[in-house]
Amino acid sequence: MFKPQYPRPDTYIPAPAPASVEHSTSAPVPAKPPTALDGLVQSSPGTALALAAGGVVGVLALASVAVSLLLAVAVTAVALSLSSVVLLFLIRALRQEFKNH
Repeated sequence: MFKPQYPRPDTYIPAPAPASVEHSTSAPVPAKPPTALDGLVQSSPGTALALAAGGVVGVLALASVAVSLLLAVAVTAVALSLSSVVLLFLIRALRQEFKNH
């Protein structure tokens, strides 16, 4: 019951590809040698502007989240300070009442 059950290993064996015989009369086209600039993306001023606009939007979104978090912390701090002042007032009032009796 507590013995682990392992899945069966894959049993797929690919069939060998049939040998294809091509008869062409044209000469093979040599492959273009790779250059250092093959992996670079060609960018235009429009794409650079779009990337800049996307970056600005991302920074503004991140800033708004940060400001809202700071605002939540500030509101919580104000609420805690007000409640501590009210509790202090109530405790002093109770002590005053017990002294008088």
